[in-house]
Amino acid sequence: MLDFTPVHEGELNLFEFVAREGLTHEDLQRLTNEMIDRMLELIQDCQDADVTFEPSDPEADDQFAATAEELKMPWTLGHVIVHTTASSEEAAFVAAEVALGIPWRGGRARVEVPWQTVHTIQQCRDRLNESRHMRLTTLDLWPQPPHLENTYQPRLGVTHNCISRFVSGLAHDDSHLGQIEKIVAQAKAARKPTWSQTA
Repeated sequence: MLDFTPVHEGELNLFEFVAREGLTHEDLQRLTNEMIDRMLELIQDCQDADVTFEPSDPEADDQFAATAEELKMPWTLGHVIVHTTASSEEAAFVAAEVALGIPWRGGRARVEVPWQTVHTIQQCRDRLNESRHMRLTTLDLWPQPPHLENTYQPRLGVTHNCISRFVSGLAHDDSHLGQIEKIVAQAKAARKPTWSQTA
């Protein structure tokens, strides 16, 4: 898996990071599989109750929350899974258009499964595998060679071509791996019987 530390710490932007790593279209399939496999590994021992378990997260601050009540609400495991997969799918779909030479059309290309509908660990696994399929399928749309010269600026100071836009989804996934680990650890600890329960 890629080490996104230079990106997360602001040392490199994604365009620079992709150039430094020498990433190509051929690398993206492997990197996608590695990321999805890692997420599946993190939740492999989870139970259904872990999916809706509300963890302790004093730093919770969702600026894009649908309601005021959700602004400071800690994210459940199901919430994180549907969020990160939706973001990476958006990156993949936009990257495919950019690879084809289509000028960026602006706006979002994102659909997220409502986290309130995710109650089982199988739903989480299915969502991850569906996301894998969707992302890999978009890579089959890329022409060879892709239009690497077709770049766009979604906001001031940020430039993307098709590869950096696809990789932005992987970087976003990576930024949530630690969160998934913490939720899983808290959920597992919460379901362990106490001494008084076993005595």
